[in-house]
Amino acid sequence: MLSVKNHCVAYGQSTIIEGLNLDVGKNEIVAVVGRNGMGKTTLMRSLVGMTATKSGSVTLDGIDLSSMKSFQRVRSGVGFVPQGRMIFPSLTVKENIETGLAAVGGGKVPEDLYKLFPVLEEMQARRGGNLSGGQQQQLAIARALATKPKVLLLDEPTEGIQPSIIKDMARTLRQIRDERGLSIVVSEQVLSFVMDIADRILVIEKGAIVHEETRDSADQEKIASYLAV
Repeated sequence: MLSVKNHCVAYGQSTIIEGLNLDVGKNEIVAVVGRNGMGKTTLMRSLVGMTATKSGSVTLDGIDLSSMKSFQRVRSGVGFVPQGRMIFPSLTVKENIETGLAAVGGGKVPEDLYKLFPVLEEMQARRGGNLSGGQQQQLAIARALATKPKVLLLDEPTEGIQPSIIKDMARTLRQIRDERGLSIVVSEQVLSFVMDIADRILVIEKGAIVHEETRDSADQEKIASYLAV
């Protein structure tokens, strides 16, 4: 579904990601784990086109996204939930979701989004800034799903969220994958969440994938050693 080849990203003279290769299958959930500063956010932002790439290719469902701007990648099927959620605090819940719809041509908020996130239906007239961290994360995911993505990218989705809510989020993301048939790539540091959600786990260090395991055979201690400071 998503194929990233020889992906390079640099800020000025500093190369952050060098020759990274990543393939994500249809309906697969892949977690990219690593410590802060290892390139997770740069990778996610570059895949959606918010950070320019130096070289390499990004292909989604056979379509080359490499020369596309962010809005074009969204229309081609890339959904993005950024680190820190980045919802619009002064807009209502409904209006926040409608910004996602506007990116792909507008329309009414689909009922199935509210079925996935019942709390958002209850609070659709409330301003986004008045929601809890967990509710804002649900809103950010709903906004991304409104664009009808083929692949959903989530950057550090558990950041600042209570452990009980993290469990619910993992369950909801698996449900989204199963019901909508999309692929998910999540960058993360919380190993328990990764083990709950991922089919495959990749470790990133200094902009390169240095280790890979499937969840079924994952050596948690080894993965945890990469996350240790």
